Amino acid sequence: MSIDFKDQIKQLGDRVLKLKDAIQTEEATKNAFIMPFINALGYDVFNPLEVVPEYITDIGTKKGEKIDYAIMKEGQTIILIECKHWAQNLSIHDGQILRYFHVSKAKFAILTNGITYKFYTDLDEANKMDEKPFLEFNINDIKENQYEELKKFHKTHFNVENIVNSASELKYTKELRNILENELKNPSAEFTKHFAKQVYSGLVTAKVLQQFNNLLQRSIQQHISDIITDRLKNALQNETKDVNTQINDLKQVTENNSIISESKIITTEEEIDAFAIVKSIIRMKVDVSRILAKDTVNYFAINLDNTRKLICRIYLNGTKKYFGYFDENKEIKIEINNLNDLYNYTDVLHKIIYFYLIE
Repeated sequence: MSIDFKDQIKQLGDRVLKLKDAIQTEEATKNAFIMPFINALGYDVFNPLEVVPEYITDIGTKKGEKIDYAIMKEGQTIILIECKHWAQNLSIHDGQILRYFHVSKAKFAILTNGITYKFYTDLDEANKMDEKPFLEFNINDIKENQYEELKKFHKTHFNVENIVNSASELKYTKELRNILENELKNPSAEFTKHFAKQVYSGLVTAKVLQQFNNLLQRSIQQHISDIITDRLKNALQNETKDVNTQINDLKQVTENNSIISESKIITTEEEIDAFAIVKSIIRMKVDVSRILAKDTVNYFAINLDNTRKLICRIYLNGTKKYFGYFDENKEIKIEINNLNDLYNYTDVLHKIIYFYLIE
């Protein structure tokens, strides 16, 4: 089964979390984390025409200076990659990659420790690497829009002009967001005055400004809280609609095929709640539209795509409640006190999904 780009990066993130404590050297970091990352971008790490390790770059009077990797395209260097041990702070190494960039024809540079990735280019001054990266992410916490930006560096999508245009937008968007974040946390006098003058007709003195600073902070917190509450309500309503739709579809299938009489299968509110909880756990790994439910007389089954890919069974009809899953063709049933206990098996559910995705 082929794995798409996003799943490849997610699996690499899982690998990093699992192995990092066993990685003792920079070389091991490169082999275990960074080479698989380069490979995920579509480049053959064992082909010297695509990926050159220990790429030699002469810097002024220093001859034979080496950068860890150079990615090539049609004989030209397009990306430089400088690597550090996963536990190192990358901020202290920015200057080193800047020197390499200055004497190279590469348009992009990546500084990484296998966990944090910083992408640089020359937006501020031609042929001189910017001090700040235009894209930065932790491989264990990549935002949806960052996947799209990272995908532009894939071998099949790589286009310098497209990336530079996106880099410019990303850079200024990031800086604006930082300013906005700081203002929302601690409004400046200018920011406060802008709003105070729109609602206060008198002279905005220092005392008035202080009062409005407090009012503005409370207003911001209240507004953010209202937005979160509204989104949670909408999400829960949509989740309930999706679950009810699937449950109704399941009942209809049961009726149409006369598998079991309606009187024997009763899908309870508790089973619907269990389905919603399992979906909320799994949705970070797979699209929720692929998570399906099948109610039976004895248990409530949750599957991926079809009944052949069982994720788990929930037993709620007896005096005791159980969470069940299969390991090496044997079902393991674990007693649970309430539905909240399902969250204790997040890792189990994620491993099951991972197993199906790599089949």
